[in-house]
Amino acid sequence: MTSIITGDIIESQKVKTTYWIEDLKIILGLYGAEQNDWEIYRGDSFQIEIKDPKEALWSAIRIKAFLKSRKMDARMGIGIGSKPTSNLKISERSSSVFINAGQVFDSLKKDKITMGIKTDNSTVDETLNLMLQLALTVMDNWPQQSAEYVFAAIENPTLTQKELGLKLNIKQASVSRRNNRSHFALIMKFESFYRVTIEKQFL
Repeated sequence: MTSIITGDIIESQKVKTTYWIEDLKIILGLYGAEQNDWEIYRGDSFQIEIKDPKEALWSAIRIKAFLKSRKMDARMGIGIGSKPTSNLKISERSSSVFINAGQVFDSLKKDKITMGIKTDNSTVDETLNLMLQLALTVMDNWPQQSAEYVFAAIENPTLTQKELGLKLNIKQASVSRRNNRSHFALIMKFESFYRVTIEKQFL
C-alpha cells in the first residue's frame, strides 16, 4: 500500500509563483526525488507519493500550513491504494492509489471543500472524511500567524513552546495563544486517529 496526494494551488494566478514554488519544492523534496516521487506541473498543480500512508494526512496538513502562512491555500485529494509497479514518472503512473487520489481530488471543487480522503474502503472513507470536514472548519480559517505557528510546530516537533517562540521571534505567551487559536492539539488528535485507522485497516 502507498498514498498519493494530488493537489492544486487555489487562485494561484493572484500570487507570483516565485513567492511560493521554491519553498514548496523544498518541502516536497523531503519525500524523495522530483518526477519519481513528486512533481509540480501545469504551474500550480502537484502530485506526491507518501510511501507510508500513515504519513499522508500529516504531510497534507504540513503543506496546508505552509501555504496558509503565505496567505494561500490548496485543494488536496489523499488517495490510499495499491502501489504501482511502473517506473514512469509519477504523473504518468496508474494504479488504484492514483485512481483514488484523482477521484477524491475531482470531487473537491464540486463539494466546495479543500481536502478529502479516498481508500478502497467506503466505510473508512465516510468516517475519516466526516472528521476531516470538521477539522477543515478550523484549518481553512487559520490566519497567517496561526499557520506560521502550526508549520513551525510540525517542522520542529521536539521544540518546546519557549523554543518555538525563539524561532518565531515572539514571546512564549504569544506562542501559547497561537497554539490555542489554531486548535493544533485537536488537529493532532484527529491526525493520530487517522494513523491508527490506516494501520488497522490497511497495513
